[in-house]
Amino acid sequence: MTLAGEAAAPDQLPTTVAYRKRAPLLRFFLRRLATGALTLIVASMLIFAATDLLPGSPASNALGKFATPQDIRALNEKLGFDHPLPVRYWNWLSGAAQGDLGDSAVGTANSGTPAPIWPLIRERLWNSLTLALTAAILLVPLALLFGTISALKAGRLTDHTISTGLLALISLPEFVAGTLLVLVFFSLLHWLEPNSFIPPGSAAVEHPKLLVLPVLTLLAASVAWAARLVRAGMIDVLDSEYVQSARLHGLPEGRIIRRYALRNALAPSVQVFAVSIQALFGGVIVTEVLFSYPGLGAQLVNAVESHDTTLVQGIALLIATFYIVVNVVADVVVVALVPRLRTQL
Repeated sequence: MTLAGEAAAPDQLPTTVAYRKRAPLLRFFLRRLATGALTLIVASMLIFAATDLLPGSPASNALGKFATPQDIRALNEKLGFDHPLPVRYWNWLSGAAQGDLGDSAVGTANSGTPAPIWPLIRERLWNSLTLALTAAILLVPLALLFGTISALKAGRLTDHTISTGLLALISLPEFVAGTLLVLVFFSLLHWLEPNSFIPPGSAAVEHPKLLVLPVLTLLAASVAWAARLVRAGMIDVLDSEYVQSARLHGLPEGRIIRRYALRNALAPSVQVFAVSIQALFGGVIVTEVLFSYPGLGAQLVNAVESHDTTLVQGIALLIATFYIVVNVVADVVVVALVPRLRTQL
């Protein structure tokens, strides 16, 4: 035991200091994780209640208008729709926690046997994740590049050119940007195909050429919006006292930007990137339909058209989970990048 006033052993200091630095961040992560889980439960309630309010039962929608009451009753019993709403919600939620999203009403009606949702969406989920993650990986460096260059050249011709181009991209919806890309790269240049149909059983990464147009469509507005906010944050940092002091001390401009300005501008930009990545996943739905890309967004549209409410519930829950995970990760990264925030936890 160390006596009062006695110096601690040297080998104990790094461990103690490291623990004190990590403990607030770990507590914050666990607290955000718990909040995220609670938010997901609330979202699942809203998803389940909203789909349950749709006209007609899933069984009658799946069997069609010529179904007999006996057929509808039998399918309801097979899918568990004959139970009260709280029981059905609990069965669905507890099953989803174990990786079972239930059975597709349309698939079960067509095959006569239970059609689990997870095998139906597994391949399409990976296709959508490949598309969204590819766009997200390109989003961050492109937004930082354009935003930083525009901030460093603020008020000059370079800044005006970049800002005008970014503003033009922000004003284009996904379907307009995608149509223009098809016009240029297919109709005029004949470089890329207008459809991004991936053969069943093959992964999207095996066909990188088919990802080009959908990825560019997703990046158009997201990069522009994120880059403009990065520019604003970088201008504020470059005008700060500590950056001016570093310049007065003769530090190289490149070192000031990399070590001081970019790091401090990156912290508020993390939330910008998080929202942009979420927007990417939202834009996936329009992009997949536009390019006939076999992903989760196109499957969600098909499920809505066929009134397959159980499939809609499963896909909507996965999308909600993605949004919440991105928010939690972004909050933790911000706290990790800005040490002074940890003192407020």
